[in-house]
Amino acid sequence: MEKEKKAYTDLDVWKEARILTNEIYNATKLFPKDELFGLTSQMRRIAVSVPSNIAEGCGRNYPKDSIQFFFIARGSIYELETQLYISFDQKYIDEISLKSILLKLEIVRKLLNGFIKYYQQLAK
Repeated sequence: MEKEKKAYTDLDVWKEARILTNEIYNATKLFPKDELFGLTSQMRRIAVSVPSNIAEGCGRNYPKDSIQFFFIARGSIYELETQLYISFDQKYIDEISLKSILLKLEIVRKLLNGFIKYYQQLAK
């Protein structure tokens, strides 16, 4: 009998990505109103794409297909990291908020890297 796949909603990487997304939403609530269609919107879309791509990757039938979505999620993490620094440079977030969110981002990145390695082993 084939081992049943764990639901993506039970995965630590997905749970942590959701926490990161909520942190981004909370932080961007404080951004200037003139950034609503700029940095605020972009950061929120990117943050949402991380757990969404993890979920979509888990829904694929083949590990190689799944990995592609996990790579997209990882790319979004790097993009989000850059936008956090820009937000700090523009004084939209303070240093404490920056460090706190970067810590959460690093947790997601490490979990995702481990998840990608796991799926790469499955794809062999």
